[in-house]
Amino acid sequence: MKQDVLKQLYQDLLKNLGDQGNWPAESPEEIILGAILVQNTRWENVLLSINNLRQVLDGDFKKILDLEPETLQDLIRPTGFYKNKSKSILKVFSWLDQHAYNYGEIEDNYGKNLRDELLGLFGIGQETADVLLLYVFDQLVFIADKYAQKLFSSLTRKEFSDYSSLHQAVELEGFSLSEAQQFHILILEFGKIYFARGASFEESFLFGATFDLT
Repeated sequence: MKQDVLKQLYQDLLKNLGDQGNWPAESPEEIILGAILVQNTRWENVLLSINNLRQVLDGDFKKILDLEPETLQDLIRPTGFYKNKSKSILKVFSWLDQHAYNYGEIEDNYGKNLRDELLGLFGIGQETADVLLLYVFDQLVFIADKYAQKLFSSLTRKEFSDYSSLHQAVELEGFSLSEAQQFHILILEFGKIYFARGASFEESFLFGATFDLT
């Protein structure tokens, strides 16, 4: 897709929605937990689970491997799917522990294969892997989540109905890391407002805009 048009879309979102800040987390480990827990649930439920964990672990999420699986399941129960999510958390944190939580070294070791390595971990799909790449490993990737698919389908009148098709179509060349992170958060905010139940894209500030993204 055309980089200048993508930048214009980013600027329009930023101008109309305002700076959305950073991913709401105090450590890479908290970002990772949030990315796993948010699957198929609301962010409010994620915060409940993270607060449960913070209290038990005294804010040090690296201690999560010290928890019994049943205890972890109880603590993250607010997010639902707690058995699979607890398994995913333990697998991911065991992998991180093997690398001493050295994120720079992990990126250096795996290089371009890091995404495939993440996808090989239990419970990590494409969207979660890309969230980790963007917010933990500081790689310039586009997160083609459901709201992004709806937005780009509406703007281009081309149907993006799955993650891979949009992810492959969008390259963020020319974006800084902070802009790429903000772009994702802006798309989420736009989606919450204009793609939520009862809302309409036709009511948005982007309706009628011309974006030739091909």
